[in-house]
Amino acid sequence: MRAFASLLCFILCSAALQAQERRQSHCIALARSVPGMEYLQQASWQDPVAGDSVQIRYIAHASFLLRTAGGLNVVTDFTGFTGAAPMIPDVVTMNHAHETHWTAHPDPAIPHVLQGWGPFGAGIEHHLDLGEMLIRNVPTDIRNMFGGVEVRGNSIFVFEAAGLCIGHLGHLHHVPTPEQYAALGRLDVVMAAVDGGITLPLDQMLEVLGRLRSSVIIPMHWFSDTSLERFLARIGPEFDVVDEGNSALSVSLRSLPSRPTIHVLRPKYLLDGE
Repeated sequence: MRAFASLLCFILCSAALQAQERRQSHCIALARSVPGMEYLQQASWQDPVAGDSVQIRYIAHASFLLRTAGGLNVVTDFTGFTGAAPMIPDVVTMNHAHETHWTAHPDPAIPHVLQGWGPFGAGIEHHLDLGEMLIRNVPTDIRNMFGGVEVRGNSIFVFEAAGLCIGHLGHLHHVPTPEQYAALGRLDVVMAAVDGGITLPLDQMLEVLGRLRSSVIIPMHWFSDTSLERFLARIGPEFDVVDEGNSALSVSLRSLPSRPTIHVLRPKYLLDGE
């Protein structure tokens, strides 16, 4: 009995400690924000991340590296290649609308491989609590190559860390439903495909971004400066635009801009020693 009590105490104490490791996000309630953003300039992707912050580095196409102060490395829309640096992510997320968003052969050394789809039409649900970060998903539908629809075939992944709620829209093919918006909650930062056709037409993506009202929007899935500029020209005066040629930024609750801001990052593969 004494051994059982000790085990129970250990489990409860461990759970309490894990809960304290992650600052609760403001996905539902709108966080107070102040002007300013902390930008990374000429910084190594391997540099330590400041406390209460998340570093976001654009790797390529729809792949981003999210790093936390505690050393978690998470790669979105993982294709199996992040660059020449010998980095094994702790978590990768994937979507399978196109081969540039997933791999059928992820490195078996990766502890957590989260597919954004399940059995056809059934979708999948993720709720991965790593202490410092909570990762969950909201399924959406995608068009298939035969002109039909794969219900719940895409996932919008949400990463809650450092009090922030960060969303990656994946290969979004339709405007989310009210229920899907509610499941997403308040996204402080969102990565959004702005190609204007292969995913969502620009009018619909602008509708989504207007509804989300995220503090920071990071364009992705643009195939040339022309498609990026087309999106920026359409975004409207209610959004500020920052384009300083960087590939990364570090964001925290205290540094969220007071106005919705499009932050353009330039994709760059991970290199050892940089």
